[in-house]
Amino acid sequence: MGPVIRNAADGVDAPKKGHTERPTWDDFEVRQFLDTAKDSIYYALFHTALFTGMRRSELLGLKWGDVEIQRISVRRSLHHLKDGSYVFTEPKSDKSKRTIDLGPSSVLVLAEHKERQQAIRTMLGETLGKDDLVFSTPQGAPLRPNTITRAWGILAAKAGLNLIRLHDARHTHASLMLKQGIHPKIVQERLGHSSIQITLDIYSHVAEGLQEAAARSFDTLINPVNPEREKELFEIHS
Repeated sequence: MGPVIRNAADGVDAPKKGHTERPTWDDFEVRQFLDTAKDSIYYALFHTALFTGMRRSELLGLKWGDVEIQRISVRRSLHHLKDGSYVFTEPKSDKSKRTIDLGPSSVLVLAEHKERQQAIRTMLGETLGKDDLVFSTPQGAPLRPNTITRAWGILAAKAGLNLIRLHDARHTHASLMLKQGIHPKIVQERLGHSSIQITLDIYSHVAEGLQEAAARSFDTLINPVNPEREKELFEIHS
């Protein structure tokens, strides 16, 4: 048997009975964190994590050849072995091999990050190519996963936020999308879950919070109620 090059449980979001709610940040907390992280060398990485829902290993394995103007293709993960070496692996499932569309702010953040990275490479007498890592040391070497996780925690504390794991940036992305009414199928595709059922199981607590809004929205469409009358009925039954 050869050496084990990755933890089989890495990044797994398996549904469980009695699934507990994942800790996440709301939109205000995300903005507060990013404002604090603005001058960090890891700002582009953390911004991408929050705006795409990618796993840490997927972010660290991302190459410039995977980044188009408005989308990212997830094709590999990067893992740091106990002996100090790094290894690229295939995504854990066919669904994990996916394309994630980027919003305008993500496009801008990555473009500025690439400019800075290219400037550093030019100073070193090198050029930035499609096989270079998007998130790396100034010399182009892989980033240590534990270093990234530690930097995340330090910045969260500096921002005065409740600490959530870097992996929970993924859950934050999904939760905020669902709360905006984005269809769970789209969220599933962005996260790379093998089925929509996994997405629904993990974020069932978010779906529950959308029930009232959905009911009110449908009611307004079919049978709008006078706001004053609605308030009166609410007070009567309170």
